[in-house]
Amino acid sequence: MTTEAVPLIPHSVLFGNPSYLVPEISPDGTRLVYLAPDDGVLNVWVAPVDRPEEATVVTHDRGRGIRTYGLCHDDRTLFYLRDENGDESWRVYLVDLVSGEERCATPFDGVQARVLAHNRWHPTTVLIGLNKDRPGLHDVYSLDLVTGRLTMVAENPGYLSWIIDTDLRVRGGTAMKPDGGMSVFLDPPQGPDGPQDAPPWLDVPYEDAVGTRVIGFSRDGATCHLLSSIGANAGRLFEVEVATGRRTLLAEDPVYDVKQVEMDPVSRRPQAVLFAKDRDEWVFLDEEFGKDVGRIRGELALQAIDGEVYIDRTDRTERLWTVSVVTGAGPVLYYVYDRADGRLRYLFSHQNELERYRLARMEPFEFSARDGVTVHGYVTWPPGAERRGLPAVVNVHGGPWARHTFAFDEEAQLLANRGYACVQVNFRGSTGYGKHFRNLGAKQWGAAMQTDLLDALDHLVADGSVDASRVAIMGCSYGGYAALVGAAFTPTVFTCAIDLCGPSNLLTLLAAGAPYRAPLRSFMSAHVGDPQTERDMLWERSPLSRVEDIRIPVLVVQGANDVRVPQEEAEQIVAALAAKGLPHEYLLFPDEGHGLARPGNRQTYYAAVERFLAEHLA
Repeated sequence: MTTEAVPLIPHSVLFGNPSYLVPEISPDGTRLVYLAPDDGVLNVWVAPVDRPEEATVVTHDRGRGIRTYGLCHDDRTLFYLRDENGDESWRVYLVDLVSGEERCATPFDGVQARVLAHNRWHPTTVLIGLNKDRPGLHDVYSLDLVTGRLTMVAENPGYLSWIIDTDLRVRGGTAMKPDGGMSVFLDPPQGPDGPQDAPPWLDVPYEDAVGTRVIGFSRDGATCHLLSSIGANAGRLFEVEVATGRRTLLAEDPVYDVKQVEMDPVSRRPQAVLFAKDRDEWVFLDEEFGKDVGRIRGELALQAIDGEVYIDRTDRTERLWTVSVVTGAGPVLYYVYDRADGRLRYLFSHQNELERYRLARMEPFEFSARDGVTVHGYVTWPPGAERRGLPAVVNVHGGPWARHTFAFDEEAQLLANRGYACVQVNFRGSTGYGKHFRNLGAKQWGAAMQTDLLDALDHLVADGSVDASRVAIMGCSYGGYAALVGAAFTPTVFTCAIDLCGPSNLLTLLAAGAPYRAPLRSFMSAHVGDPQTERDMLWERSPLSRVEDIRIPVLVVQGANDVRVPQEEAEQIVAALAAKGLPHEYLLFPDEGHGLARPGNRQTYYAAVERFLAEHLA
């Protein structure tokens, strides 16, 4: 499926362990810390900041690998999170970087730990959320890094999330309303019936719930920073005086939501805002910070490197920053930026082997959907191939309250390398494009959200770049659902479908899930459908309801420990396909959850994907 001039990239290079990931400078500025494989499993490595070649491994996971870690401001403790085979019952582990001792700080079966807050002003304290007393709610505990003692500091009155200031004081939280809206509470009075008995600091309508949240407090605690789309189309950044409620608008765009806010590490005030358009757009609120980012970009330009720049500032001295550069046409590049002399020192790339291969860059496109709505997306074209009559794969993002962004996407690289155009559509309901576009997706699963995918395909077929007779659809989570919908609702459009961890029955999906996801039920009812009043609609939008219409081969893949889309979602569609004698394959991974993490499992899956596509898109 690929041209002779483009060598095939092995699955082990794309989907095996990366060489390096997420480097950080320790808070005291003396250590470089990052993730890298040890005996085939991702673990944490530590080196002197000026001698990365002297790194030693400090964790010893032999399971799915570590992906989330952090360095504490006591300058000797590292924490990381680990679950059991993808069950999302995360435990917090602590490693003493001086003695090498490791211990589990939250040794509770079936309990999910969330690291809520830790900072330079409280170097031996970490706030952790635990649902050990009530499975549906996370209370706040203070973890003493010296003694290891856990002490409850706030019992959850019904919050979905907590709001905490820089003195590690619990200042409030957010609670979902029955209509899918949200209430934000700051320093709420105590009421016998929980947050519903206290007046909210901010009442958030249903249409603004996704785009509104308090992102933190300034160091003095007098102001907080609020992202909100209330009164506008897109999420804007405000500074709010807590005592008076007076707001100052800091940054906005009429179409695009704020994606990211860069905060001053000391004052905790915004220095820059990032809007994710087709490519990232920065708006600088602090001139000196803007100059530093400009120096970094200047150094990259001298090397002819064009990419998105992301910055991590964990060094308390503020001298050394770690910098990630995403070019989209190569591995992620990692650097250390020294503010003292303005120099950018290259560390490594996330996958050394990728540097030997010709990769493809995501290219933005847009089209008008059948109702006139403008929809954006990306296509990754096979390198070296003429863009005429190509086979294509519509690769649907999960969420669905998420979006594709300009990035290094290993799935897109695999597909393009094998000769397929990879089509990634930010269909209505996707985030980032303002609340009007996002809310056009409300209760449109299997309907207008799906027809946006079909219209994108029609757009590419009309200009001759894609062969309409050779198109597959694939995705994970919501994307897996969309793949099943493609097979069941429009079986003449696609030649095959690949579903990874996708729901097949919206009624059973909404009735299931881990207890701590229960506070999201009103949100799901508002955006997907209410099982009490819209049962017929939800069943009609379920691929299982039209399984008899499936005529194309379907590959169904599932993690046995998935708490978001349980195994039953795969089993019932597979059973129905088998009962009707419809062509299908089923892969069940007993040691995975929602998505695939283990390199061996990922390579097994993508080998099956490649074989499946080659068989049915030939």
